Amino acid sequence: MKKILVTGSNGLLGQKLTERILAQNDFELIATSKGANRYTTKEGYTYASMDIADRESVEEVINTYLPDVVINTAAMTNVDTCEIEKDLCWQLNVTAVANLIAACAPHHIQLIHLSTDFIFDGADGPYLEDAEPNPLSYYGESKLAAEKLLEESNIHWTILRTIIVYGIVNDMSRSNIVLWAKGALEKGAPINVVDDQWRMPTLAEDLAEICLLAAAKGAQGIYNASGKDMMSIVELVEQVADFYQLDKSLIQSISTASLDQTAKRPVKTGFILDKSINELGYQPHSFLEGLKIMDQQISARKTN
Repeated sequence: MKKILVTGSNGLLGQKLTERILAQNDFELIATSKGANRYTTKEGYTYASMDIADRESVEEVINTYLPDVVINTAAMTNVDTCEIEKDLCWQLNVTAVANLIAACAPHHIQLIHLSTDFIFDGADGPYLEDAEPNPLSYYGESKLAAEKLLEESNIHWTILRTIIVYGIVNDMSRSNIVLWAKGALEKGAPINVVDDQWRMPTLAEDLAEICLLAAAKGAQGIYNASGKDMMSIVELVEQVADFYQLDKSLIQSISTASLDQTAKRPVKTGFILDKSINELGYQPHSFLEGLKIMDQQISARKTN
């Protein structure tokens, strides 16, 4: 049984990985995050506090547990905050990866790293794995820099690029677009949503699954790891409204330019998933299927 260490285990993807590993019992899990463990179940795995930005903390934990695989889900992902707090962004998105590479190298540990569609400028999506990156934001620059560190290293590395991850767990540090849209529309609040950006939203369960497929198969290289449905952001929100039978007249279409955001966003990203499907056996859900899965989890939480 492979031993997997997950960074950022308190986050959405981190908790989904814990949930999936505990349910299937096919890996030994060491969950790590900065501070206390926020996952509901405390048994069946090991939890260790680890600060990925601190080289000594990373090396101490990895040297103690000697995992076969590290899955790095930890990152600073707020695009506008990254544009403002560049030093912190670099520390969490690049220095942290350098720390993990240094700790994994002596033990021949596979490092699976989560990256993003924001390494592209959105002029020519959807993208293959070997498309030429051209980030528009500091967040995108930091994630591309981390990819380059991995590619130039001599460790066993895997990069999984994803897009707009959505889902629900018990203790969430931040929301996501599906929960935000649902919550606002349920309150009857009008919302402004951009109609000139296109993405392929990713169910957190699907992303957790491809992480573990990459671990089980010892995959090497870059893989696209998004949902399979391309849609504009306003279409995404309208589908949430339709699913929950909420008032779509509250959704106001606006242009990206009118938001005057700190960081630039790519217009149309999206990924071609053939490599992940053929080599890893990745089978992402449709967006509607994802909403159904999420809704079942929301209902289950209400009854518990």
